[in-house]
Amino acid sequence: MQNISKQTNYGIDAPPVIISYATFGIICIIISLILMFYFTTQLVVISILIIIGFILGSFLLSAALLMIWSSKVGKAILIEQVVDSLDLKGDEQILDLGCGRGLFLNTAARRLNKGKAIGIDIWRSQDQSGHSPKMTLSNAQAEGVANRIEIKTGDMRELPFPNESIDIIISSIAIHNIHKKEGREKVFKEIDRVLKLNGQIAIIDLPFLIKSMKRALSDMGWKKITVSKRNRKIMPPVRILKGNKS
Repeated sequence: MQNISKQTNYGIDAPPVIISYATFGIICIIISLILMFYFTTQLVVISILIIIGFILGSFLLSAALLMIWSSKVGKAILIEQVVDSLDLKGDEQILDLGCGRGLFLNTAARRLNKGKAIGIDIWRSQDQSGHSPKMTLSNAQAEGVANRIEIKTGDMRELPFPNESIDIIISSIAIHNIHKKEGREKVFKEIDRVLKLNGQIAIIDLPFLIKSMKRALSDMGWKKITVSKRNRKIMPPVRILKGNKS
């Protein structure tokens, strides 16, 4: 695994979810402590509520901490492994859908010499903290790959690229942010449209999306598609879909 520059800052995924988990976890534990110290009669119902509060609060706080760890450590490890598996030659045109602060984008760009990694996003702060093209470019500069990347503002449902112009499409926990099935189906069609024949995809996302994506690509005639087991380096757990357009 190559070292990520200490000057980079790839943010936290889904910050509203983490804040909600941590807040409700703390509230549950505080309520349990109040019940413990102010209700000394030890009624069975009170005892049960105290136990439930501690268990639920601990679970929510643990989930918040795991999500922070996955954003800062686990995701980087998994993305390195996925990029290594692509066996890049260095001259590819790579497209990152929902590139965020550029972790997947820059990891791929480090393997390029003549090629280019292009990141596209609509820059919503609820998807990732500090979400902006400026921050993505700053991370690319810190990684020493700014001359090998291009950043665009755009919607993955309407990709601004010609037919069969991209060698590899990558994405990390981004496509699921399109909540409507019809919107996600447009993404799959756009992937099929812009990818060259025999081009590769490597998509990291939630299991429900990966399964529906495999079905959609199979319906479009794709033959070489694989889906990994659940991977817990990212929380919540994800699957990785890889395939070749045939």
